[in-house]
Amino acid sequence: MIQHHPLPVIASRRGFITGLAAGITCPQLAAGSEGVTGRKERGMKIRIAFSSHSFTASLEDNPSAWDFASLLPLALSISDYSTNEKIAYLPRKLSEEGDRPFGNEAPGDLCYYAPWGNLAFFHAGYRYSAGLIRLGRLEDGIAPLLTRGTFPLHIDRLS
Repeated sequence: MIQHHPLPVIASRRGFITGLAAGITCPQLAAGSEGVTGRKERGMKIRIAFSSHSFTASLEDNPSAWDFASLLPLALSISDYSTNEKIAYLPRKLSEEGDRPFGNEAPGDLCYYAPWGNLAFFHAGYRYSAGLIRLGRLEDGIAPLLTRGTFPLHIDRLS
């Protein structure tokens, strides 16, 4: 007669119950969290303010955007660069895990340029180049970015 040892069943039940408890108390862990901040940020919105302008942006769902969100709130300086963007240097480099070629470049994109460690707020057409990581998209249009000059910049998390 073959006897079955109950230990594997108990261990299996114990593992199931432990996993269930972890899923209830820490749902981001049970969902397979990712990224530098330890969780996914879906549809996160940020507020960007400089000069007399205040506008919102939605962040992408990628590790670089999550890393950027972990720095918020930020007080930086924003200035004109070239004829199609404003830039702001971050206090540290971001994760480059979100680096992948993308298409559909458009004014209103918020990107991170990894080689220089800066944010790029595009207000005119541009083309993807290596090291450019899209972090999000401005929701209220590009008009504030057309204000020329260098200004104190504040970026806060809304949701």
